[in-house]
Amino acid sequence: MMLQTEREFTLPRGYLDEEGTLHREGVMRLATAADEILPLKESAVQKNPAYLTVIVLSRVVTRLGTVKLITPPLIERLFAADVAFLQDLYNELNGDDSAALAVECPSCRHRFEVGRTAAGRS
Repeated sequence: MMLQTEREFTLPRGYLDEEGTLHREGVMRLATAADEILPLKESAVQKNPAYLTVIVLSRVVTRLGTVKLITPPLIERLFAADVAFLQDLYNELNGDDSAALAVECPSCRHRFEVGRTAAGRS
């Protein structure tokens, strides 16, 4: 099995640039330790820890439509639904796949384990 280091996505709403072009398709890569650690040194994050999400997403989203330079101000201009979507995708890509959840079939009472990402999807 190959390690998937990037994932294509389609934003629910999309980024509307200054020319009025809507960008919905993009690519996110796996985060590195630096992607999560270096933003903690940013003064904007130290003043407002919630800003960490903006900086981390600007580091791991590598393309959005025809836009190839993803910056914190661009992430700030995304609709809230799109930021939430990207946060979920980030967690899915960078989560611990080894976590399992014990479940029981309500019909036959058979017990088994499912992966965390599988359990969170319907």
